[in-house]
Order: sequence, then structure tokens, then C-alpha cells
Amino acid sequence: MLIDISPPIDSTIAVWPGDTPFARNVSVDLAKGDHLTLSDVHTTLHVGAHTDAPSHYIAGGEDIGVRSLHYYLGACVVVHVPDARGRRIMPADLSGKRITAARVLIATGTFPDPRAWNEDFASLSPELVDWLHDRGVITIGIDTPSVDPFESKALEAHQAMAAHDMANLEGLVLDRAAEGMYELIALPLRINGADASPVRAVLRTIA
Repeated sequence: MLIDISPPIDSTIAVWPGDTPFARNVSVDLAKGDHLTLSDVHTTLHVGAHTDAPSHYIAGGEDIGVRSLHYYLGACVVVHVPDARGRRIMPADLSGKRITAARVLIATGTFPDPRAWNEDFASLSPELVDWLHDRGVITIGIDTPSVDPFESKALEAHQAMAAHDMANLEGLVLDRAAEGMYELIALPLRINGADASPVRAVLRTIA
């Protein structure tokens, strides 16, 4: 069974304040008597479920067009961390959780509506990034717009990921994903030079 963990994308989806909202323009339309439909989109690459390229947060970092797909496809574990609103998640929050895969998705429930922006979403501590790296994790996903707090300019969690050459997934929808093991499929587009890419993130249940 597949579980879709990507929010629908349309003009109502929230983007980071000041970033480019999603807009779709239909230039040729079957509904208007044309022989086919053609459209284009104008949006931030950090829309909906997405992954950041290292070039988003470190000078000289890899762009998404050359990023290895290994980060975004393979075994993963979903963990739930309740009561994390407005703070960074620490290693102690994962106490007792079995980290049994190289990709970890963290469900916090602190950004419940992708169409209604709230600033007090949970984020990751650099200590947690280090802790997960020490356990063989290469990718960390979260159900919030960023792995760092809204007000952060130093982007400490992003920087910790850069230090370990890890990947992130942000903007996931994990309310239907129970804790446990899955196969993650969340491939970015091969956009040369780009700082990020939307992904169609899904979990495949493991029998």
C-alpha cells in the first residue's frame, strides 16, 4: 500500500513569508475550444513537500541537479514526537525509538494545515542531527516547513546536515503514517543549478 505524504499544490498552499507563491497559468485550454491544454507554473522550489540542495545553505554546495538519489529512495522509519510545538527536537525526544533505517521521518503535528501558516512549528536541534548521523542516518524528514525554527538565520540544523553530508525533506504530511518501517520514495526533479526541488513523497508499506 502507498501512503501519499505530499500536500496538494495549488494557489492556496502556504509558502515561506516573502517567498514566491504558487501560480498556474493556462495558456491553451481544451475547455475553451483549443485542441489541447497547456499551462505553466511560477513558484518557489521550496513549495509543499520538498528537499533542499546543499547550495541552499552553504556556499559552493551541490545543486539539486547533481544530488544523489540514494537519499530519497529506500528504507525509512517514521517516528512520532508529540508536544514539540515551538521548540527544537532533541535526542532525548527519540529515547526508546528504534532507528532501524538510514532515512528517518519525524511526525510532529505542529504544522497541521499546509494552507494556514504558523510560525511556532517544531524543528530539529543540531544535536539531534549529530545523534542521528552517528546511527547511520543519511536523510531526515519533518512535517514542517523547515528543519530550523522560523526565526533562525544561522540555520544550525541545516549546517549540521551539511557537515555530515545529509539530506532533508521538509513540508511532509505525516498524519496518516503510523510509526514503523516503510520504503520511502521522494525523488527530486533534476533541475540543474537549483537550490531545491519539490518531491512527490510517498511511503510504501512493508509486508
